[in-house]
Amino acid sequence: MSIDVNNESGIEVDERAILDIARYALARMRIHPLSELSVIVVDAEAMEQLHIQWMDLPGPTDVMSFPMDELRPPVKDDEEPPQGLLGDIVLCPEVAKKQGEEAPTRHSMDEELRLLTVHGVLHLLGYDHEEADERAEMFGLQAAIVDGWRAEKGLTGPSPAPTVS
Repeated sequence: MSIDVNNESGIEVDERAILDIARYALARMRIHPLSELSVIVVDAEAMEQLHIQWMDLPGPTDVMSFPMDELRPPVKDDEEPPQGLLGDIVLCPEVAKKQGEEAPTRHSMDEELRLLTVHGVLHLLGYDHEEADERAEMFGLQAAIVDGWRAEKGLTGPSPAPTVS
């Protein structure tokens, strides 16, 4: 799996953990091991510009996903996953920090960025949360991936609750 993490935010973030949880999420979703993903960490100003340009919404947001080849997880166990470019995930640590502090399970900016990375991966794979059933599926899968990664790393304590809107 080729995953690039590029921090342009000027804020120190745990890039290794972002890379690791992205790799874990893609493996769990059975995405071809030669597929490519880019994760870009930007400041609030850059995120706000993207949010206005692509969503026509004011203010910075936490995560945005820009799919390329519209790869999807294989449906059947014996199905060969396609290889390709997943696309870009853009994260904003300033928004992540605020969300982590305001979450019911209060957690760090880095924990929130890991959660947002998984959220972004799922969006790249075609998952959405506009409808209640889609939301339940996506957030359930997101929690399972984050919990699985945390267990694999031996992390204890409550997992961060979804704060993504």
